[in-house]
Amino acid sequence: MIVRRLNQIEGTDNDVKGPTFASRRLLLADDRLDYSLHDTVLYAGSTTSMWYRNHAESVYCVEGSGVLTDHETGEAHDITPGTLYVLDGHERHELRATTDLRVVCVFTPALTGQEIHDDDGTYPLLAAAGSGLDGHGG
Repeated sequence: MIVRRLNQIEGTDNDVKGPTFASRRLLLADDRLDYSLHDTVLYAGSTTSMWYRNHAESVYCVEGSGVLTDHETGEAHDITPGTLYVLDGHERHELRATTDLRVVCVFTPALTGQEIHDDDGTYPLLAAAGSGLDGHGG
């Protein structure tokens, strides 16, 4: 059984900050689950472009508001508390936070916690320590 509290993550290596967000990584690959779980805040007025080529992501909004735009179709969606979106087709997208936007994100395969967005907004596929994987899915 795993029990964690957000305040145990804040200020640690699992509290990852970027120019447009803070991602508090509650569960990671070392927890030996098939997914990772993140409590993320996107800062008001920011826009974050992403493209998860190597991961599927489910996102559930718990606070704030923003606009999700699918770069492939141009379709835009208002994001408010109670909204779920799933990037099951590895869509290029951007999320513009109108206010501070707090979301809970689930990634599969699980992130290790060492990933950073590359120029395309993609996370590399990394393996957990001791997993026997080479970081490239093998």
